[in-house]
Order: sequence, then structure tokens, then C-alpha cells
Amino acid sequence: MDPHSSAQDVPRCDLCETAIVHSYCDFCHFNLCTPCIGKHISDGYDKHKIVPFKERRSTLIYPSCKIHPHKNCDFQCEDCGNIFVCSSCTASKQHKGHNFVEVTEVYKTKKGVIKRDTKDLENHISPKYEEIARDLENQIANLDGGYEKLTTTMSKQGEQWHREIDITINKMKTEINEIKAKHRDVLQKHLNEIKEIQSLIKQTLQTIRKIEKSTEVSTTIEYSSKIRELGKLPPKVQVSLPTFIPKPIDREKMYSLFGQITPLSTATEENVLSLNQPKTSVRELLDEPELGTTIQTGYEGLRNVTSLNGDKIWTSGETNDIKCFNIKGSLVRTFKIKSEEKPNAIAVNSDGELLYCDGRDGTVNIVKNGKTEELIRLHKWTPGNLCVTSTGDLLVTMFSDDETQSKVVRYSGSTEKQTIQFDDKGKPLYSGNDEIKCITENRNHDICVADSEAGAVVVVNQEGELRWSYTGHPSVTKNEPFKPWGITTDSQSRILTADTDNHCIHILDQNGQFLRYIDNCDLEDPTGLCVDNNDNLFVCELYKGNVKKIKYLK
Repeated sequence: MDPHSSAQDVPRCDLCETAIVHSYCDFCHFNLCTPCIGKHISDGYDKHKIVPFKERRSTLIYPSCKIHPHKNCDFQCEDCGNIFVCSSCTASKQHKGHNFVEVTEVYKTKKGVIKRDTKDLENHISPKYEEIARDLENQIANLDGGYEKLTTTMSKQGEQWHREIDITINKMKTEINEIKAKHRDVLQKHLNEIKEIQSLIKQTLQTIRKIEKSTEVSTTIEYSSKIRELGKLPPKVQVSLPTFIPKPIDREKMYSLFGQITPLSTATEENVLSLNQPKTSVRELLDEPELGTTIQTGYEGLRNVTSLNGDKIWTSGETNDIKCFNIKGSLVRTFKIKSEEKPNAIAVNSDGELLYCDGRDGTVNIVKNGKTEELIRLHKWTPGNLCVTSTGDLLVTMFSDDETQSKVVRYSGSTEKQTIQFDDKGKPLYSGNDEIKCITENRNHDICVADSEAGAVVVVNQEGELRWSYTGHPSVTKNEPFKPWGITTDSQSRILTADTDNHCIHILDQNGQFLRYIDNCDLEDPTGLCVDNNDNLFVCELYKGNVKKIKYLK
């Protein structure tokens, strides 16, 4: 509770601390009652700004001019890096011929940015980080359980190995017993043969001894010696025992045979947060589109238009200047690019910074604080068109120096992330020539390219895979070949493309189905297109140099 408030929470004066507040000093941020106002401003009225309490914090506090301290800075000089200047400075020689912008306009724009940033932080970014944090906390909480399952699986594998080893040992023991039986049989067979011979020897000895003692002549003479036969000894049988040759334990091989522990894998998946694509209600097409403001740009060949924060548009044509207009059609500022030639394309990022393609030197540039910075430089390719995606990436269409190839390249800052050039059969997605191919991203992240020479709108998904191609809609009133130029999308994921030669706009759904024409607003040679935050369509007329604002949704 405010210390200067009563129990009923009524604001009190910061000076006397008793009276009910009536006014407020916007410079000092003081609550004041009527009697205390005179005391508060006693050191100089110009040092204070007294306003009714209900209008507190409504006064803009302008910076004082460093060169003319008695004056406030009501302008910024774009040619001097957006420094603050007063009215006297704008008339000085130092700033002669420079472009100035009112501080109040910059202030309102930045306040809008701050308001959107606050909304994005509160409604999108902060909740997303909370979701990520919860997911990580859950992963950490589940670590022990996951690793316990891993070690349990490993233990089961060990038990299985033990069982298999026991089975192998028992199998080998069985083999040894079988070998032992064979060994025994071999020896036994040989022993039986020896015992038969021993029996024969024993019988022979008994016969010889009997004859030796006998005096019978015939028995002695008939004796036949068996020494030669029995003296021929049988071969000595030596059956060696089998041996078990244990193989050395190769721990590394055993480790690899036992199983494999996959390395810790840390995968990063792109976390896409589309701040520029809030959920919207369904908006139907008007029965008859309505022509609103017509802005005269002064260009004789108006090619490009892009919306800035919904209250301003940037335009470019056949000259090297890029003009900014407010919605009422007043010229706000003019920016000249460093090249002597026209910019091929223009776009605005989420910070309100201008980007443009320079076909002369093959660069994509960004304008920050009135100064041009080179963002991308191409070699052997020329940038044709570009758009800023919902994630802040850049999509750039380009053609080769020999004018035989065209492709789309995605950049994050100055870093190339993706190239889109061929379909799944290796055929080119886009015609090979130096004609500009306008590009935009749809809300579903499809990439839409208007290829005028091919007479088609070519749409691929975020991975660069062809989804569909639109080659026009049969019409008895549209007699010229379909050659789409500008292209844009709206909050309903509808695609709008300019049919220059037939003086109309084609509206398609996100799957390439024709919905209707916009051909009732006296359009002549429509080229560049853009849609603002409120789904208002802005159309460039090539030769008239006008930008027409058209309402086509209910």
C-alpha cells in the first residue's frame, strides 16, 4: 500500500502528507494537493509540469538540446545517426538537407513496440520458458528411474551370460566324458589282444617244458618253434589325453560382445515461437472488396510495398530511393540506398528495420539508425526478392550470374541455413532466368514464390518439399497468360498474388484452391503486395505509381 494513502487507500499529498491529492507533477512524479502546488514550483515553474491527478504521467519529457540548452529536442536527424536536435539545429548549416523525424512519432512507434514486447513476453515467451523449464525438471526427476532400468537390463544380460557359460562348460564336460570312453575302448581293445597273445605264450611254454622233459624222439623232432611269431612284438599303443586349451580373455572383445552402451546424445531441436502469428478468429471474404485510401508515391515504376507496424508503408520503384508514407498518404521520410540503381526488393523486420536487396553488388542490406549495414553478400548469384519469416529468418530468392538457375536460401542473420532449389525427383522448382521471383511465408510456415516466367505460384513446406503449384484459374474475362508478380498472405493463411497483365489479384487458400479475384477496384498493372496487421491489402500500380489500400475481409 502507498505509505501516503489512508486506510481507505485515498492518495495523499507527498508534501503535507495529509491533504487529498488533486494534482501531479509529471516532471518530479509528486502527488500534490492544491495548497502545496505553489510551494512545489517555487524553485521555477519551467522545472515542473503540473497536471490533474487523473492525467498523471501523460507529459512527454523531451531531452534538452546540447547546443541550445534552452530548447527541447523535438526531432531526430536520420542522416546523423538519429541524434536528438531542436528546431534551431534543423535550420543550421550542420544539418542542411538532412532528413528529420518528429520525436513524438518515434516515441509512439517505440511505445507500440514496447507494448507488443510486453504482451509477447507475458503471453508467449515467458510461458514458453516455463514450459521448457518444467520439461527439463521432469527429465531430471526421471533420471534415476531411467538409469535404474538401464543397469537392470545390464544385470539381466550378465545373468544370461552366466547361464550360457554354464551351458558351455557342461557341454564341454560331456564331450570330455565321451572322449574318455573312446580312450578306454581303444586301450581295452589293445589289452585284450595282448592277453590273447599272453595266453598263447603260456600254452607254448607248457608244451615246450613237456617236450623238454620227454624222451620221445618223434615229438621232439615234430616241434615247430614259435619264437619268430611270438617274438614279433605288437606296436605299443600310446593314446594321449585330450587337453583343454583355455583362450585368453580379451576384455575389449568381451566388452563389445556383452553389449554396447550408446553414448550420451544431446539433440537440439529448433524451438519455434511465432510471435507475429497470434490466434485469430475466422474472417470471411467480403462479397465485394472495398477500395480505401489511394497513396500517390511519385514513382513511375512502382514495384514494392511493405507494411511497417500497421500505420506506415515503405515503397520502392525504379529509382534508388525508398519512401515511407503514413496511412493518410503523407511522405514521412525518404532513404537513398548506396547503389545508383533501384533496390530489387524491400522488407521490414519485427524491430521495424528496413531491409533491401541490391542487385548491382549482390548484397542484402539492413538500415539501422539511418545507417546501412551489409548483411549478406552473394557470389555468382544475384538477390531478387526477400521476406522476413515469423521466426526472424530471411528468405531470399536469387538467380545465378549465367541466368540459368534460381533458388531460395534461408538465412539466420548472415548465416545460410537452408537451400531450396529442386524437387524430390531432382527437377528445378523455379524457372532459370533473371526475372524477379517474389516470396512470402504463410502462417503454416509454407514458403510461397510467385514465378512469373513459369506462370505459377510454387509452394513448398518448411523443409523445402513441394506441396503444390498454382497456374491460374480459367476465366472468360482474363485473356492474358497468368504471370504472377507480387505475393503476400493474410491472417487466415490465404495467399494473394498479383496478376499484372490481367489487372487483378488472385486469392487462394493455403492448399492452392482458387477462392476469388479482386478485380473491382480499378486496378491497373498491379505488382507488389503486402497485408498489414489488420488484413488490409496494399497494392502497387506499376505505371501509375499509386498504392491502393483495399479491404477484402469481413
